[in-house]
Amino acid sequence: MPSYIWALALIGVIGIPATTSALLYRRAPRVALASGALMLAWLVVSALLAAAGVYRQDPAIVTPWIGVAVVGVLAVVLVATRIPAVRQALAGPDVPALLAAPQTLRVVGVMFLLAMALGKLPALFALPAAFGDMAIGVAAPFIARRLRRGSDRGAVWFNVLGIVDHVVAIVIGFTAAVGPTQLFFVTPSTEAIGLLPLVLVPTVAVPFAMALHVISLVRLRGTRGSHVAQGRQTGPQPDPVAR
Repeated sequence: MPSYIWALALIGVIGIPATTSALLYRRAPRVALASGALMLAWLVVSALLAAAGVYRQDPAIVTPWIGVAVVGVLAVVLVATRIPAVRQALAGPDVPALLAAPQTLRVVGVMFLLAMALGKLPALFALPAAFGDMAIGVAAPFIARRLRRGSDRGAVWFNVLGIVDHVVAIVIGFTAAVGPTQLFFVTPSTEAIGLLPLVLVPTVAVPFAMALHVISLVRLRGTRGSHVAQGRQTGPQPDPVAR
C-alpha cells in the first residue's frame, strides 16, 4: 500500500484511542493512561500478528481471526467498564460528548475509496465502508457539541448508525473474502483487509470505536432514565395563585 494509505490508517487506529484517553485524562488520569497504554500494546501485537500472516485469508479454510479480534477487543473494553475506577471515570454527564468527539477521526475512511481506486478493494466493500465512516466522522463534532450543550437530539441514532456501519463493513468484508464462506464473488476480493496496514482498522480501531458507541448508548439511556425519575419525584408544582 502507498504511504498515504498507511498514514490514514494509522491516524484512525492510533488517533481514536489516543484522543479518547486525552479527553478522559482530566477526569481520571490513571484510567486514561492505562487504557491508552493497553490499546497501544494491542496495536503492536496485532501488527506483529498481521506481519506473521495470521489474518491473511486462506482459500481452503476459514480464517476467523479478524472476527475473533473484533469480538475479543470489544468484549475486553466493555468488561473493563465494570472496574470501579473506570466506571467512575465514565459516570459524568459530559461523558457522552467526550466519547462522541473521537469518532470524528473516522473521516479517514476515505482510505477505502483510495484503496478501491488502486484496485486493492472491491466497490462492494469500499463504498459502504468509506461513506459510512465519513458520515459518522462528519457528524461526530456536531453531536458532541449538542451533548455538551445539554441536548441529546440525534445522539442515539448517531451511535446506533455508527455500530451498524461497522457491522455492515465486517459482514461484507468477511463474505467477500476468498474462502469457504465467500458469498460475493467480486474482483478484487477483500484480501487487502487481512493485510497491513488495513487490517489494523478492523482489529484495533473498529472494536474500540464500537465500544465507545455502546458505552455512549448506555450512558444516554441512564441520563434519560434519571431525568424521568427526577421528574416523577418532583411532580407537578402547586399553583401559587390557587393558594
